[in-house]
Amino acid sequence: MTNAITQQVLVAAEKLADDVDALSFAEPTAFVYNPLRYAWSGHRSYIEQHAGSVKKVVFLGMNPGPFGMAQCGVPFGEIDLVRNWVGVDTPIGKPLHEHPKRPIDGFDCTRSEVSGRRLWGTFKERYGSAAAFFKDHYVANYCPLVFMEASGKNRTPDKMPASEVAPLYAACDEHLRAIVQAMQAEWVIGVGAFAEGRAKEALEGTGTKIGRILHPSPASPVANRGWAEQATKQMEALGLW
Repeated sequence: MTNAITQQVLVAAEKLADDVDALSFAEPTAFVYNPLRYAWSGHRSYIEQHAGSVKKVVFLGMNPGPFGMAQCGVPFGEIDLVRNWVGVDTPIGKPLHEHPKRPIDGFDCTRSEVSGRRLWGTFKERYGSAAAFFKDHYVANYCPLVFMEASGKNRTPDKMPASEVAPLYAACDEHLRAIVQAMQAEWVIGVGAFAEGRAKEALEGTGTKIGRILHPSPASPVANRGWAEQATKQMEALGLW
C-alpha cells in the first residue's frame, strides 16, 4: 500500500513519461530511450520502497547512464548495488527502437555504471543500510531520457539545441517541482554543475536550498582522484553531513 507522498511521486513520474514521449528530436539524435516506459517496473519499485517520507536532501543527476538507469529504471543504477543494496530487482522490458550497440539487458546487464558505483557505494559506506540513507535522502534524475546518435554515441541534454530542450526542460522542471513539493525537501543537491543549474532555475522562489557535489563520472579527471572523499567534504561544507 502506498502513502500520499509515494502516490504523488508516482503520479509525477507517470506524467513526466507522458510529457517527454510527446516530444521529438532531430538528427544527430537517432535513438531515444525512455526508461520510465520499458523499465517502469524498476522505477516504480524504487519509488514505492524509498520515496514515501519527508526528505532533507534530494540528490539530482542529469539523465540516465547507458548501463545504469537505462538498464534498470533507478537513477545512477549500478546493477549490483541496485539489486543488493537499494533492493530493486524486477523484469525489465525493451525500448521500441533499440540501438544494436546499446542493448537493454535489464538486471542481466554485466557492464558497470561507474558513476553509480561511486555514488551508491559512498552512501552504502556512510549509512550502512538503505533504510538509514533513504530515511531523509532520495536520488532522482532531472531528465528521464537517454539520447544516442546513429553511431551509438551518447548525447546529453546540455549538448542539444535550445529549440529541442525548451519543451524538455519545461516537463522536467515541472516534475522536479512536484517531487520536491511531495517530499517537502529542504535541499536539492545537484550531482554536477548541469543538475545544479537546472534545479536553481526550476525551483527559483520556492525556498528550496540548492547545492552541488562533484559529478562521479569517470570522464572527469577530478572525480577519478578520490570522488567519495571530495563529495563528502562538499556535503560537510554545506552542513548536511
